[in-house]
Amino acid sequence: MTFKTILIVGGGLIGSSIARAAKAYSQAETVYITDTSHSACSAIERLGIADGVSEGQADYFASQADLVILCVPPGRMGDVAEKIIPNMKSGAVLSDVGSIKGAVISAVTPFLRGDITFVPAHPIAGTEYSGPEAGQADMFKDRWCVLTPTKKNLPETKQLKAFWQGLGSQVSIMTPKRHDIVLATTSHVPHLIAYTLVGTAVDMETVTDNEVVKYSAGGFRDFTRIAASDPVMWRDVFLSNREATLEVVDRFIEDLTALKRAIRWEEGETLLEHFAKTRDIRRRIIDAGQDSAEPNFGRHD
Repeated sequence: MTFKTILIVGGGLIGSSIARAAKAYSQAETVYITDTSHSACSAIERLGIADGVSEGQADYFASQADLVILCVPPGRMGDVAEKIIPNMKSGAVLSDVGSIKGAVISAVTPFLRGDITFVPAHPIAGTEYSGPEAGQADMFKDRWCVLTPTKKNLPETKQLKAFWQGLGSQVSIMTPKRHDIVLATTSHVPHLIAYTLVGTAVDMETVTDNEVVKYSAGGFRDFTRIAASDPVMWRDVFLSNREATLEVVDRFIEDLTALKRAIRWEEGETLLEHFAKTRDIRRRIIDAGQDSAEPNFGRHD
């Protein structure tokens, strides 16, 4: 058991999955959850995934927890940290699950105390669904969790690494800046593209006699699945990771323009070379165990 008592702030998809996994894999003896949503708290109590649930304030829970994990949208991290940190016990560890790190660290740091340690984290897992009911105990099994400590060789980093490994994750340690550019490439910009393409398809429905939905092929369905993700969270992600996202978007536009030119001038070899290269990336992802060749892997269609 890595931590005796943990407090999860935010009982949505990721928070409720951590609660389930911590119990299922014996990584905590006591799990508390706090959430500002009455319906979420009611669902958590009904599901029985926590030893205590609080709607809003959680002073007592925070004072008991050895580990506090902030599972709220990136834009709320600072406000939540300001309320939670004063009640945390000395020697406790504070972490988060934000998919951006630089902005979260900047938001939380002003409220830190010298007797607690902040180890930012990002479990790279999830589905397009949200809420406590969507959580899964095996959500993090064989997935990566990235830790971005701001100081080197902290014993608390090793402790948090052991916690996530206990939930089934593979753990990597990066600088916040490196994390944000990597995730802008692998997650943030793909979501931006998905939102854009689905929006374009909606606008095109009048041109296609409203048959975009009826004749959706697999590729478009995958885009709609990605675009169904929590809009509040993704608004915060794009605004908070603005520089890295724009850097990758600029590169994408350049590459898309090159493909557009190849199609216009019927440069078949250029297209073939590009498609072969990107197909190899898919094979490498499957070989790395991060997806399966089976259709609908990890989906809930």
